Amino acid sequence: MLPSQNRRRFLQAAGTAGAFLGLDGLSTLTGLRAVSADEVHLDPKRVHLDSGIEPLVELIEVTPRERLVEEIAGRIRKGLTYREVLTSLFLAGVRNIRPRPNVGFKFHAVLVVNAAHLASLAAPDTERWLPLFWSLDYFKVAQATNDHESGWKLGPVDEAKVPTARKARQQFIEAMDNWDEAGADVAAAALARTAGANEAFELFCKYGARDFRDIGHKAIYVANGWRTLQCIGWQHAEPVLRSLAYALLQHEGDNPAKRDGEPDQPGRRNKGLASRLRPEWQEGKPSPEATSDLLAVLREGNSEAAADCVIKLLEGGAAVQSVWDALFAGAAELVIRQPGIPSLHAVTSTNALRQAFEMSGDDETRRWLLLQNAAFLPLFRKFMGQRGHMGDGKIDALTTTPLKTAGPEAVGEIFKDVGPNSAAAASKMLGYLAAKGDPGALMDAARLLVFFKGNDAHDYKFSSAVLEDYGRVSQPWRDRYMAASAYLLRGASAKDSEVAKRTHAALKNG
Repeated sequence: MLPSQNRRRFLQAAGTAGAFLGLDGLSTLTGLRAVSADEVHLDPKRVHLDSGIEPLVELIEVTPRERLVEEIAGRIRKGLTYREVLTSLFLAGVRNIRPRPNVGFKFHAVLVVNAAHLASLAAPDTERWLPLFWSLDYFKVAQATNDHESGWKLGPVDEAKVPTARKARQQFIEAMDNWDEAGADVAAAALARTAGANEAFELFCKYGARDFRDIGHKAIYVANGWRTLQCIGWQHAEPVLRSLAYALLQHEGDNPAKRDGEPDQPGRRNKGLASRLRPEWQEGKPSPEATSDLLAVLREGNSEAAADCVIKLLEGGAAVQSVWDALFAGAAELVIRQPGIPSLHAVTSTNALRQAFEMSGDDETRRWLLLQNAAFLPLFRKFMGQRGHMGDGKIDALTTTPLKTAGPEAVGEIFKDVGPNSAAAASKMLGYLAAKGDPGALMDAARLLVFFKGNDAHDYKFSSAVLEDYGRVSQPWRDRYMAASAYLLRGASAKDSEVAKRTHAALKNG
């Protein structure tokens, strides 16, 4: 939970600094009851999949987009809780949005839910509804696209083929290894019914990170799906795990188990490398040189070279944190070199893989996830190079620019440049932080601008990943990591979100 002084600071950003961020025309959601910090920090045991949640899921599914904001707002006034809205929104997406042929695109309606929830966690009580209202509207857009393309729905499980608890784990492994959709579906259902959440996560995170198809979205779905289940309760796991297994089996061409496809090669190679690490691989010492060495390889080397460098550094006594610093910096540098969807996903997939690394209790899996993250970043760089020109900007070469203003106005000065002149914004942001400016004020402003000007799922996904990972990066890379985000954050001059305006109008008229 945010300390009270942080919530007060956020409110100040919404009020005193609002004019400097281009938000002076938007008020807080005074038409709805505030969501308390205790309510937004969810207790999984308090939500039950019973006759109470199904009608709300159906309401979200059948209500036309142009009426859904007003309908949900009315029900909130009558007592509908944040927890119930979050749960039903996520389940509606899982049930109605096909996660293939690409684990992305319209499926961002599901992937964005955890990012929206993270944004709500950091918001003041009066603003916590706005990310969910945006996500509700976005679900309707994705649902319409899904219905137009295929009309896909998550169907009922084949009960006659669901394995027993004793056989569920092995059948799931065999099905996933063989890219067997039918076998994986029933095994996933059995795991949801009979296995613990931690056991199931260990299985799914291995398959989410095993290949580079869909530029990291598989790992993102595993991490975000699990985090959302931690909020809404494991009792909702079955449809989520079935959808997730289906997504993770996305592939091109014939069965990947019968060939050595390029997207699978890093994962297969890194399994062998991971076993080579000494038992004390996590007991190294911080090494700025190790971070710089790995970052240099990420800039020029291929996936094999990146993984080999990680092994060399850890075997040489470098701390794991020094490796992660290079991975975060390398992902952020790709944003500088080519701001866009691929580099954005280098950041969000690194966020997901780090989350999986922290959640896993298996030493071998943790080693492998670290190597996979290192191997994926050169693949992102290669993919970006195929799409167009990449600049030669380096994160450690970012310069600092002093600001003309101070306090909230200084934050406004930075975000006025985000978008029109993001290079200048990055330089000013680094200058602000170098002058001991409050990083929390930058985070608050970034969140507010996403709340009121975010028009895409990536706005929520990227900002939530960056603001979360800022605390995971060591200095001096931490401030540079934040500064690099200026290339893809929302700026003060961005167009106001139509959903935000609709939400405020609905509440005002209510």
